[in-house]
Amino acid sequence: MAKRNALGRGLGALIDDAEKMKHAGIREVELSWIEANPFQPRTKFDEEALNELTTSIREIGPIQPITLRKTGEDKYQIIAGERRFRAAQKAGFETIPAYIRHANDDGMLEMALVENIQREDLDSIEIALSYQRLIDECELTQENLSSRVGKKRSTIANYLRLLKLPAVIQKALRDKEISMGHARAIINIVDAETQTMLYHQILKYGFSVRKVEEIVRDLNSEDPDKKGKPQQQKFPKKYQPVKSQLDKIFSSRIGLSINEKGKGKIVIPFKSEKDLERIVKIIETGE
Repeated sequence: MAKRNALGRGLGALIDDAEKMKHAGIREVELSWIEANPFQPRTKFDEEALNELTTSIREIGPIQPITLRKTGEDKYQIIAGERRFRAAQKAGFETIPAYIRHANDDGMLEMALVENIQREDLDSIEIALSYQRLIDECELTQENLSSRVGKKRSTIANYLRLLKLPAVIQKALRDKEISMGHARAIINIVDAETQTMLYHQILKYGFSVRKVEEIVRDLNSEDPDKKGKPQQQKFPKKYQPVKSQLDKIFSSRIGLSINEKGKGKIVIPFKSEKDLERIVKIIETGE
């Protein structure tokens, strides 16, 4: 019998096929004998989704068995299916159908992480942390990990980069205050202070992902570290008094560039959110 497609390529490489599961058999296990998986990558469970699953289980019972490993006499740990286990508890069940497997801690960690990555709606940071744990604790390379979870290496790399963001931005991503697209744009800024400042501006002004990408491009074009050498401001000397006046008005070193056709741009740098508000006030009121 072929493996179920729903399990995905990565998970299929980690667990036995359906025939082995069938041979192992399904048992009814007392819920009181079961403990949660200490390697569970999910740290939050959506209460609404859990309540819906609880209602379903209460009405028709657990359709899909969970997967356990035996740790002692009448003692089991969850390898996969913690949501179903929690829902069965809330529904008032005393037992739940389960596959019983044998796995050491390393094998259990890998199975639990890949199972959840494949089958649960983890947030971006939880996925990134799961990938990092598979690399660090299961000693997988990104290439090995790619084949385990059925994802491109570039996709895995993009998730791992999220872990370099400041904690406040990671939390915002988990809380869905910003999107993965916002976070992927912010990560292209070198320093954490500017990353955090831009994050606050996203919340305040509701910037789209495209707008944030545009801001990041502008910031990096003015960032000497990004290009390896300072960017030279190019404009005719006759505009120097204009630049000096702008510097004075905004109390900042204004970037002014003009091409041969007379087109150009003015860049007003700011050091903090408060500084930005000061500049906006000058533009709005002239004071």
